[in-house]
Amino acid sequence: MPHSSDGKTRDLVSSLPGAGWDFALSRHPYHEIERPFGPHYCVYNRRLMACCFDKLSTEDGYWQLRQQAAVLNTGEWPLQFKGPDAEKLLDQLFTKDITRLKVGRCGYGLACYEDGGLLVDGILLRLDAETFWYAQADGDFYSWARAHAVGLDVAITDPQVYVSQVQGPNALKILATASDDGMPEPFGYFALARVKLGGQDVIISRTGYTNELGWEFYTEPHHDAEALWTHLSTAGAPFGMSLFGLDAMHIRRIEAGILNAGSDFNHTTTPYAAGLGAFVDADKGDFIGKAALQRAAKEPRLIGLHCDAEPHIGAEIQLDGRAIGKVTAGAISPYLQHGIGIALMDASGHTAGTAVMIGGIDGELHHGQLVELPLYDKAGEIPRGKKVDIPQRPQ
Repeated sequence: MPHSSDGKTRDLVSSLPGAGWDFALSRHPYHEIERPFGPHYCVYNRRLMACCFDKLSTEDGYWQLRQQAAVLNTGEWPLQFKGPDAEKLLDQLFTKDITRLKVGRCGYGLACYEDGGLLVDGILLRLDAETFWYAQADGDFYSWARAHAVGLDVAITDPQVYVSQVQGPNALKILATASDDGMPEPFGYFALARVKLGGQDVIISRTGYTNELGWEFYTEPHHDAEALWTHLSTAGAPFGMSLFGLDAMHIRRIEAGILNAGSDFNHTTTPYAAGLGAFVDADKGDFIGKAALQRAAKEPRLIGLHCDAEPHIGAEIQLDGRAIGKVTAGAISPYLQHGIGIALMDASGHTAGTAVMIGGIDGELHHGQLVELPLYDKAGEIPRGKKVDIPQRPQ
């Protein structure tokens, strides 16, 4: 099936006068906040997520994220699992041992098909002993979960919750200012908390998709979204907080080696092939895909790219004139000042430092190199607050 992207144009959604034929799409509660900036959206979980803005440049958004703080209203879709068998079902669906996830903590959850191919990933939040939210990436998880819940005492519902990210070196300063009672304690990496923001009770989590210091907040139907945004904007203004789009975050997530479901991995790749073997608890009880994963090759096939130009998604990676893999993500890094990317190789064993030719968005092959992911901050110390790394913008 042909892809929409040819490296020169792309298909995004914009708001136009009129009515009709958008019945299945959902707007974020902060849609009207974004509208004056001229947003252009992708469709993610049938939700609109801003990729870029006419009045906010992608490069400015990238530096906003790296140097101050930026907010992305995401298309992640939290599903609620509630009941005595919620833990049992989720432990069957996910490759990690969910029984170890404590109340007030989050976990990275991978779900596989029976053959070990990846279905979806996302963040699992344990609100109490019998209640979970799974903020899933784009994918067909709801029906999958419903089908496997037959006979179990668990309700799987859409709580109509929307996720927003506050990310960047000033993110926690903004939280401390915005929270009526100050910074929640403890609030370590992958923790969740309930805080009052302008008098409204809001669930937040110490998570994000940027590898920067940050947190996420969850807007529920009972919230006064306009008042909540006004309160956060006031708290964030002294710290330079502003909106940014998915395009800016896309650059940063490639640098960080954070994967995107559906492009960096899909139903044809196992967690091991995608370099996500650390999130498979092979010694836990039975789960969907376990038998296949026990037989699967354990070596990763995903690797990073440096390139003289911007790699084109789907383009070949060649070694001595022979195709050895394909680009799954590509961008120009304003910080590194060259092309970067992620690639899925046809076979394991290709090592960092190997010189290759990489297909660019101009349709030509360019000199490049295979590199380890992440491209820097190898230990992930920035989002954990163990390292402050605020780069200077090149003049």
